[in-house]
Amino acid sequence: MIPKSFIQDLLNRLDIVDVIERYVPLKKAGANYVACCPFHTEKSPSFTVSQSKQFYHCFGCGAHGTAIGFVMEHTGMGFVEAVEDLAKSAGMTVPREASNIPQHKVAPDLYDLMQTATRYYREQLKITPRAIDYLKRRGLSGEVAARFGIGYAPDDWQNLKAAVPDYQDASLVETGLVIAGEEGKRYDRFRDRIMFPIVNVRGQVIGFGGRVLDKGEPKYLNSPETTLFEKGHELYGLFQAQKAIRAQQRVIVVEGYMDVVALAQHGVEYAVATLGTATTPFHVQKLLRLCDQIVFCFDGDKPGQKAAWRALENALPHLQDGKRLGFLFLPEEHDPDTYIREYGHDAFEHELDNSLPLSGYLLRQLVAEVDLKTQEGKSTLLKNAQLLITAITAPTTALLLRKEVAALAGVTQAELEALWSVKPVAAPQRPAPQRAKRAAPSGLRTLLRCLVMNPELARELPTDWSAEGNEAAAIAALADWLREGADEVSTAALIQHFQGTVHEAAFAVAQGEIMHLGADYDAAADFAGLLRKMQRDAIESEMSALLAKGLGGMSQAERERHEQLKQALQQLKSQTD
Repeated sequence: MIPKSFIQDLLNRLDIVDVIERYVPLKKAGANYVACCPFHTEKSPSFTVSQSKQFYHCFGCGAHGTAIGFVMEHTGMGFVEAVEDLAKSAGMTVPREASNIPQHKVAPDLYDLMQTATRYYREQLKITPRAIDYLKRRGLSGEVAARFGIGYAPDDWQNLKAAVPDYQDASLVETGLVIAGEEGKRYDRFRDRIMFPIVNVRGQVIGFGGRVLDKGEPKYLNSPETTLFEKGHELYGLFQAQKAIRAQQRVIVVEGYMDVVALAQHGVEYAVATLGTATTPFHVQKLLRLCDQIVFCFDGDKPGQKAAWRALENALPHLQDGKRLGFLFLPEEHDPDTYIREYGHDAFEHELDNSLPLSGYLLRQLVAEVDLKTQEGKSTLLKNAQLLITAITAPTTALLLRKEVAALAGVTQAELEALWSVKPVAAPQRPAPQRAKRAAPSGLRTLLRCLVMNPELARELPTDWSAEGNEAAAIAALADWLREGADEVSTAALIQHFQGTVHEAAFAVAQGEIMHLGADYDAAADFAGLLRKMQRDAIESEMSALLAKGLGGMSQAERERHEQLKQALQQLKSQTD
């Protein structure tokens, strides 16, 4: 676990303009910086960066966040990866809090060792005609081979002896390059194979995939799980494909390294491959941060069908309304590599454009397993669909699929939800109970904007302050957060803390409004005025309730209270005069 205090320190140390300009050129525009948004296609710049408040906001697609959020969204890194990357650039060391989860610290020399091996394999490819001929027969150019760092591991037991100073170094075993056998004997894991370096989103080699040139088993041999390489979190080709994925807002997930490279050779540069494992939830989350559409392209045989279904199951909990997932099944005699070589770029793109949507694939498979002409078949459909459909948290997608399944089974949506014991997706929210003190919605929105500009102002809210609505809930959450810790909080730290929470949307609206305000806007003065107005409204409301009883209907205590309120109101008015 990374301490929250470190996150705040890191954000205070960084300049978001410098961070974003590593990826996107920014142009000064008044107090802010602007660019065409890297997260959606546009001709006029709507992506705005506030250097003073250290956050970005796109008025076109709504993307928003801090330097950490930008790196996550733009590169597909996870939170910890992004923090580590930014900390390194700022010359900071990421501390770790005590946790039950084992932490693996990677020594920098392990990355250097993997890079050394990569260079060695690439040099061996250049001097091995047999390996060069193999790649040429597969239709690969030298340019594409160089782009992916493809190399060759010679057919010998200890090739890496020629590449490293000490073949007995424990790091060779730790990175999976060398296997330690019986009686201390060592030998290279990869021999007589085309070598595909596996690169993380930071451009560091973390593992290898080796493919046999002729017949042999296994056809593909991957690096084992190491401190550098976790198969379920990484995707082959993602580092090279990131720019194209952003531009196309689409990514193709395929099964093999050669599929990725062959597609890139033919101009389809936004493909990635899983690494000898099924598509995992981490893969889906990482890719959905980068683009709007994922197409899983698997072989049409039984293993391909099985891989597709696993991908669907792991994707369901992470679906997002507005994001599209599709499935493309090629003819059994083809994989993406052979298909694009035979039919070309345009034909493959056409197949992608007509891929089967996730909802269509899900329903097709569910219906194929039952006989809907019988009651038993309909009952089985509802049983088989329950775990799948209830795993979906995206409201619109869940609602539409529930309606579809209910119609297929001949029941109503309400009957289906009752049978599954789940809450209706489209159930209206009950209004919050009325409270005594209440600010107008426009006042709450302005108040929230003031607090995003200067979070420390929330400490000045009365302890008994309360109001209704999303803005009020966000304000209350901010005040509670500040009371929990005494450290001074910046706007960037506030945004980062509430990223991914139910209050994120309310804070995002405030961020957008702040971008339009001039540099001379006085949030503290506006905040003080709003507090006085809320106090005045509360006093006048209570006085009106007392006066409604009439002077004769009030008790002595109520008359005294009315007089106190009258004096308090006069005092407030004198402060504004």
